[in-house]
Amino acid sequence: MQIKINGKNIESLLDETILDVAIRNGIFIPHLCNDSDLSPEGNCRMCICEVNGKLISTCNTKVAPNMIVKTDTQKVMQLRKMNIELLLSRHKTNHNGRYNQLIELKEEHNIDTVRFSKKSRGIELNEQNYHRMDFKKKEKTHLDNEKKTNTKDDSSPSILRDNSKCILCGKCVNKCQITQDVNAICYTGRGVDLKVGTFFNQPLAQTDCVNCGQCVLVCPSGALREVDDIEKVKNAIQNPKKYVIAQTAPAIRASIGEEFGLPAGTLVTKKLVTALKKIGFDKVFDTDFGADLTIVAEASEFISRATNKGVVPMCTSCCPAWVKYIEQSYPQFIPNLSSCKSPHQMVGAIAKTYYAKKLHIDPKNIVVVSIMPCTAKKFECLRPEMNTYGFRDVDFVLTTRETARFMKSKRIDLVQMQETEYDNPLGESSGAGVIFGATGGVMEAAMRTAYEIVTGKGVSNLEFNQIRGLTGIKEGSIVMKGNEYNFAVAHGLANAKVLMDQIKTGKSKYHFIEAMACPGGCIGGGGQPMPTNNEIRQKRIDAIYREDRNLPLRKSHENPSIKKLYDEFLKLPNSKIAEKLLHTEYKKR
Repeated sequence: MQIKINGKNIESLLDETILDVAIRNGIFIPHLCNDSDLSPEGNCRMCICEVNGKLISTCNTKVAPNMIVKTDTQKVMQLRKMNIELLLSRHKTNHNGRYNQLIELKEEHNIDTVRFSKKSRGIELNEQNYHRMDFKKKEKTHLDNEKKTNTKDDSSPSILRDNSKCILCGKCVNKCQITQDVNAICYTGRGVDLKVGTFFNQPLAQTDCVNCGQCVLVCPSGALREVDDIEKVKNAIQNPKKYVIAQTAPAIRASIGEEFGLPAGTLVTKKLVTALKKIGFDKVFDTDFGADLTIVAEASEFISRATNKGVVPMCTSCCPAWVKYIEQSYPQFIPNLSSCKSPHQMVGAIAKTYYAKKLHIDPKNIVVVSIMPCTAKKFECLRPEMNTYGFRDVDFVLTTRETARFMKSKRIDLVQMQETEYDNPLGESSGAGVIFGATGGVMEAAMRTAYEIVTGKGVSNLEFNQIRGLTGIKEGSIVMKGNEYNFAVAHGLANAKVLMDQIKTGKSKYHFIEAMACPGGCIGGGGQPMPTNNEIRQKRIDAIYREDRNLPLRKSHENPSIKKLYDEFLKLPNSKIAEKLLHTEYKKR
């Protein structure tokens, strides 16, 4: 079917919206509330265009024969500017240089002054709803509401809420309720009192929030953002008594370049090492080393459970948001979780024991900073369980976005950096460690190792295509010594819930389940560059698998540094020291 946009004939696909067609053809139509992962609602009205002479929101209007769309007529531009002003009237515009779509639109439309204010709008609406009140009472009611609305919530270790910037687009609510099925964020109040909040106005830390940060990732106005730990890291680097180590997650290498203008999926692995050294980190390790370490431990744990009638299905434990979701929503299945710590926590624990001993450094003077695509890792590193020998495994977590801001504050252009290798021994890794960043990657890495441990020979095809891609739930099976083992992969907690409900009702056929809270896995994490959508997720995933194929080592257990660690320090996967450093326990919340 053909439609006409700005005088050009354009082919449209069945069931596309006008906005979908425009985006696919590189035609810009402003939009704030639209989320490609969810059904459109048309809350912000920014995407209004003239369609056959009528003003219509294009995000929730399907294409039809003989449509004539005009995106920038005088009438459209006037209404669009008014919409921006109305949204700005309830928005505190100080955004500290962070990604803020509303402010970008304000600047693009040359809006210098806002003709509306919160106070005037509130009083006017109160007059409509409470016309029997006298003026002073109306004004007091409004100011009380303003005070409530502007309350900042800094209770969470991962996410900051600032309702003075909320424009009621609803994206965070839909993400939390539909994609994640967590329901920590909701609408409260009605009419002029409508706002985004939590049930019973509880602090975010006291809700069922799992710290995944998907709400932050879609917020167009800065009302939600990650807790910023840059100053804490700066202070550690500037302290001459501290030996500060950075480690970088698998997903970062395929995404942080976007913050410096590079296309999604551009690999900047070794440039990132150089930039972090330039910032002032003493050593830069690869969290992929921790991923390899996790797989050796997790594959051994799975084999033990599967062959000795242990608790199955075993569920992966490397995603802290997923772990917290189980602790809160399915505590009866905590025994199903792998006891392995996540890769970055393992690196932290090894850095402050094995590595500290090698360099004759007092562990209390080592500061480990994890560069992660994830906001939930900020919560994870503070868990009391992640405390070995009296000190935290990981001291601070910086998201991809924070790390980019940190670099820019130091006038570091990642694109211009030379390439530097990771520091050893905690910088050597395999392709199996790299693919941890994509949904299905943990399972694939585990199967590469488990098969070889059980059969004594390498799996014939290292690439498990049946569990790759962005389908919400994927499944596969593998035969080892005549026994078939079924496994499943889910990303997005609403999809993970389907698998957990199967276990709950006794209908699960799986022996091993991988779950990631964020769509796409870590490459779509809550701390990643904005925007993030399926097209961008797929490009990041493709880059990770490309790096896997190009590495000389593609199985975790073949990593020479992992072998050396066990020979010199850990001895065996189930030794007492390995249990203490690499494993943990979880609890009902």
